[in-house]
Amino acid sequence: MAIIIVLLIVIVIVAIFSVQNASPVAITFLFWKFEASLAIVLFLTVIAGMIAGAIIITLLKIIPSHKKNIRDV
Repeated sequence: MAIIIVLLIVIVIVAIFSVQNASPVAITFLFWKFEASLAIVLFLTVIAGMIAGAIIITLLKIIPSHKKNIRDV
């Protein structure tokens, strides 16, 4: 339950920060260049970080349990 509350607080803070910084910015990645709102860039970055973190945590929980099952066999 505490994790959900922390996630909601982070999302609200990012949303407030994004709305206050809605000016357009130039984004360059390798050979790709485009202009987008800072709010959209920030929001997508936070979402990508949360997804990456969730995947890493899931993998770290799966790998030790998999090694334990191999030893039991």
